[in-house]
Amino acid sequence: MNDPMPTPSASLEEALPEVLMRLVTELHDVAYLIERIEPQLLEMGGEADVMSAETVKILQGIDLAVQKTRGLAEFVDTITASIPDEWMVDVSTALSLVKLADMQKALGKGMRHGHSQPLSKAAGDFDFF
Repeated sequence: MNDPMPTPSASLEEALPEVLMRLVTELHDVAYLIERIEPQLLEMGGEADVMSAETVKILQGIDLAVQKTRGLAEFVDTITASIPDEWMVDVSTALSLVKLADMQKALGKGMRHGHSQPLSKAAGDFDFF
């Protein structure tokens, strides 16, 4: 049986560096997922569309989103190194606000290495609310 996620009233204290490193993993996942969009757009648009000014702006926006996401991940990773392991934080309220079940599990259960999202799902697979 699956463990239910904690309610906001239940205290779930964890070491702050561990929580932040899980956040870093999620940010890297987001960057990877965004990055995977670009080749698909190029393939769908064809040769003529690739050269349009609007397409170039969209592709530049995708690149910027990837760079910003990775930059945030590296920033959080770097400051986490200076935080003592003894610093604890209650994540129960924050976890209750996360709507994506896979991300909620990854942030709440201590998954830290590898991808937390099911990156191998076929195109078109999704969780319908």
